[in-house]
Amino acid sequence: MRLHYVQHVPFEDSAHIKEWAKAKGYQVKRTMLSKGEPLPRLESFDWLTILGGPMSTCDEAHYPWLVQEKHFIKEAIDHGKMVLGVCLGAQLVAELLGATVATNDVKEIGWLPVELTTAGRASVFFKGFPASFTPMHWHSDCFDLPTGAVQIACSPGCVNQAFVYGERVLGIQFHLEFSMQSLRRLVDNCGYQLVDGPYIQQAKEILDAKRVATANQLMDQLFDNIEAQLV
Repeated sequence: MRLHYVQHVPFEDSAHIKEWAKAKGYQVKRTMLSKGEPLPRLESFDWLTILGGPMSTCDEAHYPWLVQEKHFIKEAIDHGKMVLGVCLGAQLVAELLGATVATNDVKEIGWLPVELTTAGRASVFFKGFPASFTPMHWHSDCFDLPTGAVQIACSPGCVNQAFVYGERVLGIQFHLEFSMQSLRRLVDNCGYQLVDGPYIQQAKEILDAKRVATANQLMDQLFDNIEAQLV
C-alpha cells in the first residue's frame, strides 16, 4: 500500500498516521504545500489523506497553492483513489463535491463528543467504533453535505462531523491522528484561539495524554477498516 498525505503547515503533521503506516510496512510520502513541494503523480499512490490547517478553503488569495491542491484532490477522486479528508481536508473535499463550506455557528476546540448516525454505525469505515466517542476538534468552519454523500457523524456544536461519498471518499471534521507533540505545536501556534466559548477548552484540558492515546486507538481502527476495503 502506498499512502500520500498533503500537509498545509509545518506544525500540523501526520502524527499517528505515520506510525500506523510504519507498523504496517507501508510506503508513506508527503507534500508540504507551504514549502512549495510538488504534488505527486496519481499513479504513485493508492490512498490520499489531506490534513488540517488554519486557513479556510476560500483563502486562495493568501494561499495560491490551494488552487493547485483542489485540482489535484478532484483528480484523485475522479480516478478512484481512496481519499480521506481531515478537518480542512474534509472541507476541501466537500467543496470539490459541490457542498458549501462556511463559518460554523460556534468554534469547536477541544475534546468534544461526536455521535455516529444510523448510517455511521452501519458504515464499513466505522466498524468497531462506539456509537459515541470523543475526538479532538480545532475548527471554526464546517461543511454542508455534498449531494449524494451520507452523513456519518454529528455533534451538538456541528451538525456534520463526517461523511462518506461513494465507496472511497471519506471526510471527517474531527481529529484522531494528533500526538502529544503535534497537539503542543498546535497550542503553541494557534493558542490565541483559546478564548471563552461553549465548545472551547483551554490548553490544560487539550493536552491530555490519555485522550490522545484513546483517539489514536480509534484512528488505528478507522485506518484498519479503510485498509480492509483496499486490499
